[in-house]
Amino acid sequence: MDKNFNMIIGIDDTDSKEGMCTTYLAAVLIGKLKQYGRIDGYPLLIRLNPNIKYKTRGNAAIALPFELKNRDEVEKVKKITIETIEKMAVFSEENTNPGVVFIEETREEMKSDLALFSLRAVQDVLEIGEALELLKLYGISHKSFKNGRGLIGALAAAGFALCGLSDSTYELIAYRERNRWGTLREIDENSVWESAGIAGTWDTVDHENERIVFAPHTPDPILFGIRGKSESEVFRAFSIIKSEPVERHVVYKTNQNTDMHLVHANICEIRDDRSYVLSGKVKTFPKTIEGGHVFFELTDGTSLDCAAFEPTKGFRGIVRQLRPGDEVTVYGSVKDNTLNLEKLKITSLNRQELKNPLCCGKRMKSRGRGQGYRCEKCGAIKKEQEMVTIHRNISLGFYEVPPCARRHLSKPLIRFREPQAVSSCGH
Repeated sequence: MDKNFNMIIGIDDTDSKEGMCTTYLAAVLIGKLKQYGRIDGYPLLIRLNPNIKYKTRGNAAIALPFELKNRDEVEKVKKITIETIEKMAVFSEENTNPGVVFIEETREEMKSDLALFSLRAVQDVLEIGEALELLKLYGISHKSFKNGRGLIGALAAAGFALCGLSDSTYELIAYRERNRWGTLREIDENSVWESAGIAGTWDTVDHENERIVFAPHTPDPILFGIRGKSESEVFRAFSIIKSEPVERHVVYKTNQNTDMHLVHANICEIRDDRSYVLSGKVKTFPKTIEGGHVFFELTDGTSLDCAAFEPTKGFRGIVRQLRPGDEVTVYGSVKDNTLNLEKLKITSLNRQELKNPLCCGKRMKSRGRGQGYRCEKCGAIKKEQEMVTIHRNISLGFYEVPPCARRHLSKPLIRFREPQAVSSCGH
């Protein structure tokens, strides 16, 4: 980084459930800063730990790697950024606590510390004090509002802009004209389904549930977002879609759909509000409770409840077919000591089952607890059940929740290279 002419602007926690979005603020800011320089590469959209209780919506932070035309305008750029936040952030929202950081120079030890901090912001639960400590240690210019919690995400996003992303995708976000906020979005559905056929894009529609999923239903500025593996693919899809006028659009480089939030662990190591990859054996038959939620118990010596909640739709049908003894790897977030399933990989199926002994073409009847089994036709008696091989209606491989239930960070199977990957509900 050229310390005289380049800086990274990190912003977080300016959004609101009632209408504002941090990505829109960043889009407006990019327009305001054009006369002073340009974005170096892409603006970053960083999804942080999805389990944080303080989040307003999708827990997204923004970083703008900015190349200035004139080093003397650094303070002017900072001033415009802060004024934009002051004007656009929804300070009346309880969980809106904006923060902005400006990285103007760097050292190797700083990059190392920020790389670790940024990853922890996606995988762990951080306190404001940790961000403040790094900001002070490295003399990073910053400003916070209200309780300043946004400094965590702002610094984390800036850290990724400085240190890079090990895996990344792209999202083109189109924004609505201001006078349309809060009204029903006007998007031609046929054009959306056509755009969903562009290779290298995903989660525009949900084929299994016959739904369009790339447009929110909230009163915020976003019209829709197209996700894909490159800028060219998302632009191709964008060119097909017919909709109400687009005020502006931005292509973000992002950690969405990368599984960055997941940590490989043993069940005994898990903590609430984090996300994990866990392997073990199914311990109990799945059960469906009121509301259509499906639960089973997983064990690797320590046990944990795993859940496929109702919004995961057909994915629950796969979970219901699991049996004790099946070996699986589960992917998801833990809350109240229960893992909310995002994906499931079946590595081994238990095809053995204890059944009453067979005699005269029929299964024997139990004579009562501890008294063995008797053939109703010939009267023969046997003491023990017998192990038989059973047919299973599911296959080894990956299964995932449908797009309508997918979390921002969850990596869809379309991005996996493993040949045993199957479709969202195993069909």
